[in-house]
Amino acid sequence: MEDEGRPLLSSQYTGETYSNRGSTDSLDCKVKRPFHVEPRNIVDDDPQKRISAEAAILNSRVHYYGRLTASSDMLLSPPNHVIPLNEELYVYSPLGTAFKVPDGDSASKNPSIVTIFAIWNTMMGTSILSIPWGIKQSGFTLGILILILTGLLMLYCCYIVIKSPKAIPNEDTSSWEFPDVCRFYFGKTGQWSSLLFSMVSLIGAMVVYWVLMSNFLYNTGQGIQNFVHNISTSDSEFGTNGSDRVICPFPKTNPEGNDTTCTLRLSSVGNSSDPGAFEHYWSKTRTVPLYLIVLLLPLLCFRSASFFARFTFFGTISVVYLIVLVTIKAVRLGFHLEFHWLDTSQFFVPEFRQFFPNFTGILTLAFFIHNCIITLMKSNKNQDNNVRDLSVAYLLVGLTYLYVGVLIFAAFPSPPLYKDCIEPNFLDNFPSSDVLVFVARFLLLFQMITVYPLLGYLVRVQIMGQLFGNHYPSFLHILILNIFIVGTGVAMAMFYPNIGSIIRYSGAICGLALVFLFPALVHMMSLRQDGRLSWPSAFFHSFLIVLGLANVIAQVFM
Repeated sequence: MEDEGRPLLSSQYTGETYSNRGSTDSLDCKVKRPFHVEPRNIVDDDPQKRISAEAAILNSRVHYYGRLTASSDMLLSPPNHVIPLNEELYVYSPLGTAFKVPDGDSASKNPSIVTIFAIWNTMMGTSILSIPWGIKQSGFTLGILILILTGLLMLYCCYIVIKSPKAIPNEDTSSWEFPDVCRFYFGKTGQWSSLLFSMVSLIGAMVVYWVLMSNFLYNTGQGIQNFVHNISTSDSEFGTNGSDRVICPFPKTNPEGNDTTCTLRLSSVGNSSDPGAFEHYWSKTRTVPLYLIVLLLPLLCFRSASFFARFTFFGTISVVYLIVLVTIKAVRLGFHLEFHWLDTSQFFVPEFRQFFPNFTGILTLAFFIHNCIITLMKSNKNQDNNVRDLSVAYLLVGLTYLYVGVLIFAAFPSPPLYKDCIEPNFLDNFPSSDVLVFVARFLLLFQMITVYPLLGYLVRVQIMGQLFGNHYPSFLHILILNIFIVGTGVAMAMFYPNIGSIIRYSGAICGLALVFLFPALVHMMSLRQDGRLSWPSAFFHSFLIVLGLANVIAQVFM
């Protein structure tokens, strides 16, 4: 009775194994893909083709071979003439319908909507916290204009980047990234230069992350301390009253001055007080940045970063929560706007300010995705829609920045507070006891703890791969690199915790090369090789390079 359920032929009876058959031509697993499933396993309700008599015969033959031997034995598999060609493979149902088997390459591609939100999620970084401060530095009207114009320029340069590999003739550029394009046109100098400026953007982002993680960890601990001991800080903080308090951590004595140096000076004064043991061991600039070393330095030394990649969805959750938080605060606080085009008032800033380069530096990093846009676009299912999808993604990013920046600036209560009190991290304008802001800080802290090792992994792969040809040459090499990265972040968090200035400097420097210089030069050289370079085109792209250089120089004097 037990033998009736066994196949007619089996290696148990014949003693013949798959390895002894001699011929393997008919055993290609890719060719022997099954083309029949039970009705309960078919999930597509859109029949594409009725089953034919020939297909029914082939189906019966496959079942016959399946009865001769078990599939695990691989003793007697169907010959080639029984299995259809790859382009003729369908999933046939006994109900009389057939469904095309998707190709393996197309199955791994993403539709346009997924590609658009992947770009949006990648660009939505820490810069969103500094957008209101950038609008304050530029003036409300000028800030909006700068955001729109900078977004358009960054979109055009990104368009040049994704088109650059296809413009190279007689080369297989299907696996090329933008550094490979730079190497083609500029040799080793272009490749190493693009790598250097890419490292500036990554390490700059890691420094900003360390400063923000120190900030969020400090405020989270301070909020828990105040809640447990029922401590009220309303008397010690300069701000508004009511349930939705807005504070000015460092009141300015010179409303029209640049607040970078003032914030730094007052922050050091604010941390110099020592009212108790908790404040002595829990300081935003003296102790908390050091505590993070215990957690993050071992995580950076992991050989693989695949574990942390599972938490990248927290980035989307954090951004969505920030948008909801900004909406709630704007509804509760209302709008407080007065338009002073050139003159200065006590509580408001002019519509046009001379500190606008601070905002252009921030936006250069906020819209920066040029070093990985080719990789993201390769996964797009319809390559003809790349330009459209990229434009839609930039539109969504720009609208998100506008929404957050305009609402925070407009809802900031002036009077009684000055618009100049808006901090480089707008969450600092809310007390640690604010529950909604507490949740936002906690979500961002957890997200950054998981993303920080990923950024470190990218730095390690690019640097070690170029220098030693191995992503993990030894534990000592990795430890020395990680100590340098962590030490830079700790030093900035302790002595210069101004994320607005860090973002604008790193954005302007990496943007000079990867956004303006290399894309413009590559585009002009490509047009020149084809004999299509005109004087207007050469002038415009040369002007882009001048803009990038001016953006870097302006950061020094602001």
